[in-house]
Amino acid sequence: MKLLITGGAGFIGSAVVRRAITDGHQVVNLDALTYAACLDNVASVADDPGYVFEHADIRDRTALDRIFAQHRPDAVMHLAAESHVDRSIDGPGTFIDTNVMGTFHLLEAARAYWTREGRPEGFRFHHVSTDEVFGSLGAEGQFTETSPYDPRSPYSASKAGSDHLVRAWHETYGLPVVLTNCSNNYGPFHFPEKLIPLVILNALAGKALPIYGDGSNVRDWLFVEDHAEALLLVVQKGAVGRSYNIGGENERTNLDLVQTLCRILDRKRPRDNGSYADLITFVTDRPGHDARYAVDPARIREELGWRPSVTVDEGLERTVDWYLANAPWWRALQARHGVGERLGVGA
Repeated sequence: MKLLITGGAGFIGSAVVRRAITDGHQVVNLDALTYAACLDNVASVADDPGYVFEHADIRDRTALDRIFAQHRPDAVMHLAAESHVDRSIDGPGTFIDTNVMGTFHLLEAARAYWTREGRPEGFRFHHVSTDEVFGSLGAEGQFTETSPYDPRSPYSASKAGSDHLVRAWHETYGLPVVLTNCSNNYGPFHFPEKLIPLVILNALAGKALPIYGDGSNVRDWLFVEDHAEALLLVVQKGAVGRSYNIGGENERTNLDLVQTLCRILDRKRPRDNGSYADLITFVTDRPGHDARYAVDPARIREELGWRPSVTVDEGLERTVDWYLANAPWWRALQARHGVGERLGVGA
């Protein structure tokens, strides 16, 4: 297939780009190169004859129309988004503008292209979203594809809004769409402001390892390369109009996750004195911090035959190894605005 991948210089998007090229697809990588993007993420495939980069913003309809007309993709994989909850607390407007209005402009450009091309049956608009749209769980239960939406942060509300737009464009205009909602991703090329890379890099620098509240918040962790595999499966074989939850089947409390990272670092890069766990510091909780996310991946397992292949213990080992081996990549990103600072404390 020829895939138009938005946000392909970001964390998850670049994993999809790399996997798609490896699998033999052609890729048009559309990215605005905002603060969290990095073209080094796709350097390994940048010279492939099937890869093209388009520096453009999904809010720019003129650029979108040109890109669709020039490249004539078989499918869109829409991953471009503002994604950091803490930043959404401090500046929600950017999240509404990019995640809601950007998705609207992309949908309209895709619909116009699909109509001009005679509404080909094989065309797909794949919208990549998050489990955070479903809100917060208690100690039991899992999110399914029919869970009611209950977003609690500006970020999750903006993603919920974009999900609703995609479904409406399918129901109203017949645009052939598929949707996915994933659990927390981690792995190589993860931008340094997120929890796992932040802990690794703070630990290496001898800085405090901040944990919100008492560390009891639970997340389901999905290795990014497993996620990329699942996304490419859905865009090719998912049923039109259907949504699929993609989970890692790896629940951990934030405290347990950080302690595991400390144990791995103790083995691989020991401190001169004590354990990295000595650096753990509990800080004021994030406003509206969801207690627990857990994803039921039964639909994608039963309908498409996909399951995650990487356990959280294996994935964390691989992630730590990658950061230890790629200091030039993350050092360059640490100078970007807000990285390493405490954001989202609230007004």
